[in-house]
Formats: sequence, structure tokens, C-alpha cells
Amino acid sequence: MSTATAALPRRPADRAVIWAVLALCAMGVLAVYSAVSFLAETKSGGDTEAFLFRHLVRVALALGVAGALSLVNYRWLAKLSKGAMIGSLGLLVLVQVLGAVTNGAQRWLELGPISFQPSDVAKVALVLHVAVLLSKKQDYIGDFVRGFVPLLVWIAPTVLLIGMEDLSTAAVLSMTMGVMLFVGRVRLLHMVSVGLIGAVLAVGFLASSPQRAARLEAWTGLELFASNDDAVEISSDDENYQADQARIAIAMGGLTGVGPGKSVQRDFLPAPYNDFILAIIAEEYGLVGAFVVLFVFVWILGRGFLRVARGAPDPLGLFLATGLTTAVVLGGFVNAMVTCGLLPVTGLAMPFVSYGGTSMLATGAMVGILLNVSRHAKPSS
Repeated sequence: MSTATAALPRRPADRAVIWAVLALCAMGVLAVYSAVSFLAETKSGGDTEAFLFRHLVRVALALGVAGALSLVNYRWLAKLSKGAMIGSLGLLVLVQVLGAVTNGAQRWLELGPISFQPSDVAKVALVLHVAVLLSKKQDYIGDFVRGFVPLLVWIAPTVLLIGMEDLSTAAVLSMTMGVMLFVGRVRLLHMVSVGLIGAVLAVGFLASSPQRAARLEAWTGLELFASNDDAVEISSDDENYQADQARIAIAMGGLTGVGPGKSVQRDFLPAPYNDFILAIIAEEYGLVGAFVVLFVFVWILGRGFLRVARGAPDPLGLFLATGLTTAVVLGGFVNAMVTCGLLPVTGLAMPFVSYGGTSMLATGAMVGILLNVSRHAKPSS
């Protein structure tokens, strides 16, 4: 690190990103409060406020994490990236052995009263460490052995371990890595070759899981896997049912919505407060409300790429801003596309909007590091 780079003055964090995140949190609180009513009636005697309070605490913690990390120099965090990756891989292996099974997937580790998804921790660690490696290897990044293989050593096992139980998160993380590698000038031939191998493995993961196969078949309307379990396809919680109920919610909302708290589909959607939170927003606030949410993600994308990444004082800041922005925005877009039926049901939460725990904290951490990069950015011309 050069003295000139280290001496760059620290500026206020990007206010546009801050306001965008706060707007998403506010819209999420309103939508979650409406969406959890059915859950509250079935699990806590109708105490909707208890679920709202829990969500508010998680939002506050996520914003606290973002605020704290926005003050920690990202170059110092970079020194911890290798240790964070080793620890994350250890957690991903541990969840395969001791993880709790929820909704047919073994994604959670339970430590007493605390449960979390190691994949959320690994996602942040991988973006950080890949940014570090890309910045160090720019002089020979086109070399397969010296430039690409060291990146693959960390990316491949992380994505594979996550994909064993959470293919959608693995896919989003793979796309995030692809954007980072492209910006980092990795040879396209190397990326495409590994991408093809990854696609073959993804098909294998789909074929090995009746539940995953059912999701894809429900979306395409085709019988793609002969060994698929028909019982999965016809259950009341199958993906056709969820997608249909989400589209009904969007149709009922029309242009301006039925009004705050007046959703009907929240009683029919299996996870209206999480996977299909945008359907509730579209029903209650109409297409106008849904487009406002999507516009905020587009705004974060523009600020993250065109302001923070372009203004970064060094390659590390550039790659970090690119990866973090991509991860956050992709999560929002994928969730929205699932709600609209453009992608099969994935189970991904919408960042800062959905009811969530570790995913909310992980997103807060990513935004915090992004804001820290913005604090060191060059003045816009």
C-alpha cells in the first residue's frame, strides 16, 4: 500500500446509498407488519407486534453493523480476509454434519438459542477475499496457474458447499464472482470453462433433489427429471401454488394497490413476509409501490458502480465495491423475478425488505464495507 493511498482523507459515506438502504428498511417494516399477521395468529396467539418488534431489532442490528463497518478501514478488513474464509469454510463443512434441517434443507447451525446460516457469513468473506486476491494479482491475472487457480481454490469449495443445500444462494454468489472476475480482467476463456463445469454440477444438484427438481419442473411446466417424486409436486406448498398466489397478489393490487394492511393473499402465500414480500407490497401499494422498491435497488447499483467503484482510490476498493454492490442488488432482483414468475422459486430474501436474521446482518455488513470504500473515494469531477 503506497503512502499516498493510505494518506487519502476520509470523507462522509455516500449519502445516496444510506438513504436508499433506509428507504428499503422502511418499506420492509410496513410490508412485514402486514405480512406476518397470519404467522402471528398461528404461532403466537395473534401477537403481530411481537414479530414486528423482532424484525425491528434485526433491522436495527443490521444498520448498526453497517454503521460500524463504515468506520473500519476496508484495507484493515482485507488483512483478515484469509482467516475469515478459512473460518467460513469450516462452518460450511460443519453445517453439513451438524446442521439443523428446516423445510427439507440443512442450512442452519444452532448454538444454544442462536441459529444462523453459515452461507451468509461465507458470502461476505468470499467477496472480501476475492477482492484482495484480484488486487494482488493484477500484474499476472491472465496467467491460469498464477492468476486464476488461486482464485478458484477459494471460490469453488465455497460455492459447492453452499450449493449442496442452497442452490439459489450458490447461483447468486457465482454470478457475483463472475462480475468481480470480469472487472478484475480475468481471461474470459478461464471463466467460461469453469462456468460450464459449474452448470453441469448444478444439473447434478437438481437431479439429486426431488424438491429442487420439482421447483424447476413447476416453473418450466416440463417433466425434466424422470426420478422426481410426484408427491413433492402436488403438495399444497409446491412452487406452482406459491407462484400462482404471488401473481394473484400482483393482479389484485393493480396500479395503486388495495391499501396498507389490506392484503388478502398474505393468508395464502406460504412465506409472504420473506420470499414473497414483494407480492405483498404490490398488492397493498400496487405496481407503483413495487417499482419504487426496484428503483431503489437500481439506484444502489448506479451509486455502487458509477460513484463508489469508479471513485475508489485503489484496485482493492474497486473490486470490493463491485462485488458488494452486485451481491446486494442481485439478491433484490432475483427475489423480484421469482415473485413475478420469471425465475423458479428460490427461497432468497429481499435485502433489507424481507423478514430475516443472518441474511439481514450479512447484508448490513456488505453495505457497511461499501460505505467505507465510499468514505475513501476520490472526489467526483
